[in-house]
Amino acid sequence: MSLLELRHVSKRYGRGTSAKVALSDVCLELEAGELAALWGTRRSGRSTFLRIAAGIERPDEGAVLLEGEDIGRPGAESLCAKIAYCHALERRSQRARVFDLLAQGALSRGAEASAITRLLHGALERVGADCAGARVEELDGAQEVRVRIARALLRRPRLLVIDEPTLGLPMGEREEIIALLSSLAAEGITVLHSTDSETFFLGADRALTIDRGVLRGERRPALAEVIPLRRSA
Repeated sequence: MSLLELRHVSKRYGRGTSAKVALSDVCLELEAGELAALWGTRRSGRSTFLRIAAGIERPDEGAVLLEGEDIGRPGAESLCAKIAYCHALERRSQRARVFDLLAQGALSRGAEASAITRLLHGALERVGADCAGARVEELDGAQEVRVRIARALLRRPRLLVIDEPTLGLPMGEREEIIALLSSLAAEGITVLHSTDSETFFLGADRALTIDRGVLRGERRPALAEVIPLRRSA
């Protein structure tokens, strides 16, 4: 059983002749511990694809399954809790300290107050972010991405979805972020991320492209036109 499966997913915005097709009959299966990279231009359907895979949006047609269960069914909140979607840090939190920002989120999800310090420092250490005392507004681009990932890891996700984690970063920092995502996949977390450069297909198990809502390379690696780039053990 695949960890994540999209079955004939379609999504449109608007109605009638003015409707825009964002996704068209998308099928995808990802296994536990896979690292999948998605490339597409602006308005290709890339961000919509990630939001639907993460359960942030619902498809108009088709279904999204996690561990064989439909995340769109009533009562699927506990299932959706296994998915972490890394979004940008909120503007209203820019003055907050990183520790306080992460603690607020962890407490809201039921973490024990007595364990917060250990959990937060563990998550920040895992992503290589030594900035618990810094304000969000003081973080550079790479630090902010690492904090976003640390916040997501506090959910103990089975699936991590992140949109353009390397956008705007210098080459060396881009490579470090991709290496971090690869290491999380090696620990068993399925990672799905988008990229603004085909260069960062490097290290991915699955190289996906999307254009006008049509996904390519969506089949299993052994059958895919786009071959997996990570060498087998």
